[in-house]
Amino acid sequence: METIIGQRIKNSRIHKGLSLQEVAEKIGVSKQMINKYEQGKSTPNSEKLIAFSKLFNQKIDYFFRKPEVTIGEINFRKKSKFSIKKVNSLKEEIRIQIENYLFIENICEVNNSFENPLQNNNIQSGHDVKNAVRSIRESWKLGQDAIQDCIELLEDNHIKVIEVDDESGAFDGLATIIDAKYPIIVINKNMPIERKRFTLLHELGHLLLPITDLELKEQEKLCNVFASEILLSEANIRNEFGEIRSRVSFEELKNIQKKYGISISAIVYKLGETKIMTQERVKKFYMSLNFNADLKKTVEESRFESYEHSNRFENLVYRAVSEELISMSKASSLLQISLDKLKQNLMLTIK
Repeated sequence: METIIGQRIKNSRIHKGLSLQEVAEKIGVSKQMINKYEQGKSTPNSEKLIAFSKLFNQKIDYFFRKPEVTIGEINFRKKSKFSIKKVNSLKEEIRIQIENYLFIENICEVNNSFENPLQNNNIQSGHDVKNAVRSIRESWKLGQDAIQDCIELLEDNHIKVIEVDDESGAFDGLATIIDAKYPIIVINKNMPIERKRFTLLHELGHLLLPITDLELKEQEKLCNVFASEILLSEANIRNEFGEIRSRVSFEELKNIQKKYGISISAIVYKLGETKIMTQERVKKFYMSLNFNADLKKTVEESRFESYEHSNRFENLVYRAVSEELISMSKASSLLQISLDKLKQNLMLTIK
């Protein structure tokens, strides 16, 4: 039990970005004692546990709860703009959310089995990726229509989406598989909607495409192709714009952005990739963005109307507490809301 409490204290301290000394000053003990707590060599009394609970904004039961799964190192593929402290804090935020997600799924006995429909594909080029997208659309019964809700699509196919709050914009997303069976995509909730959708599907590419033997730069390139093709396929862009265009109006670009939920910059890039427009014209477009701040601001404006927010975890918690699978206290802890607020939300429960 001492080891569990100690690990919870350490994880919470890292999550909050606090040093041993900072925690010691707030709790009212020495730095050495905090270190002993974290190493499981000493156990805080009830008074100190209450102090830790308030400091870390966690319910008391959190410090006694054995982790449902063992979550290994969470790695970022790209060099982060964050400080080491911020990176570690973000990793702990992800770890907490993943652990809670798997806990509530197990409580609700949800079928979370996942099978990668692309695991046997040979992916070496953008052409291979486009074939893979056609396969995934067929496997997931998507047809050729625009995807209205990417998060819903992922969750319907047993991929967990976790949103974290990073207002700095230094973190976009990452994909990982826990215990070799739980695919997870972590996304920064504070992004323009089109960028958020592209990032979700880019990370999906990292989960589904068998490309780990390729250089990282090539992996990123192929995952960009994957995201672009799912959002706006080559067949759809040719249908919308025709085979060859000498110029394209801004109104057309805005309408396609609204319809498919892909940024104008990504649409223009795809117009060049499919040779609907010449690379020279595409380059001129990007040069204009670099030298015209007003144009850049207009181009980057979000126009796609979609919620793109995961509420599956919240729904599972309310399901569990309504079915009396977990206590009210446990539910409030998982949802990070007060008991009064939880009771208020449950007042209209249908019996």
